[in-house]
Amino acid sequence: MAKYAIMRFMKLKAAGCGGIEAHNERTKSEYKSNPDIKKEKSKDNVHLVKPTDTYRNLCKALIEKFGCRTRKDSVYMVETVITASPDFFTKMSKKDTDRFFERALDFYKKKVGADRIISAVIHYDEKTPHMHLDFCPITKDGRLCAKEIIGNKKDLIKWQDEYHKYMSAEFAELNRGKSSDATGRTYIPTQLFKKGINLSKKHKKIIDCIDSLSVFNMKEKKAELEKLIKKYEKEYKEYASEVKIYADSFDALKKENKKLQNDSKISMETRLQMGKQRMEYEEALKVLANIPEDVIRRYNYKSEQIHSLPERGG
Repeated sequence: MAKYAIMRFMKLKAAGCGGIEAHNERTKSEYKSNPDIKKEKSKDNVHLVKPTDTYRNLCKALIEKFGCRTRKDSVYMVETVITASPDFFTKMSKKDTDRFFERALDFYKKKVGADRIISAVIHYDEKTPHMHLDFCPITKDGRLCAKEIIGNKKDLIKWQDEYHKYMSAEFAELNRGKSSDATGRTYIPTQLFKKGINLSKKHKKIIDCIDSLSVFNMKEKKAELEKLIKKYEKEYKEYASEVKIYADSFDALKKENKKLQNDSKISMETRLQMGKQRMEYEEALKVLANIPEDVIRRYNYKSEQIHSLPERGG
């Protein structure tokens, strides 16, 4: 099977630096939305360049040092994900894997300048080893210009050619890969993609719970439903906040964010109005106030079915 060296870019404005830093530097106590992260293995992660301050502050310091002009929409940082096909690492020792990423770092030092790199960390706590390398895109003549450094599609192909030549000189089994810009594919940050999938799963659990409601299990299911919805609401807000940072750059994320936002809207007209005969449903209905409209409709339909049943013992 062919083995490819993989390299992806993501441009970030100042506001986007914090979210990437939290993921790369593993500053959170847990990562429920990214089940691939095994916190017990995070101790095995390796810093080849360890940041001495926050990503944003380090970029700001470099920008001030070079006297770069900035705009409101300036790209402060470029995040690069460096990895290879999973089977490339299968029979490789930890020492050789470290060497693969060290060589990749050497390439970037030559390409963008060692003093522009603010962090380079190898993650061994996920399925496939990979390195997050972040740099401030300051040109050789001291201008902040990610567009000039990364370039257009043609320039990215040149990047890939140079990168493959440099890496294959030591790792001859590597094949030449293609940039996402050259193939037309959109790069979605892995952690956001996984959060979106996780939210969809939680949404399904809520639907399943509502479908199982009956007059016989109402008390038990109300508690379960409330717990599921609270989790969904909390994680959705975090997801929407992160997506907003990248929305201007990634069309795919725009679409995903729009879908989730639409799913989460609920108008006053869809709120269920209850009579005294439905008091037993009141608490369950309250917790439904901020979840997807299709869930409300499903609950409404289910409760109508329950109330259409004849009274027990009648």
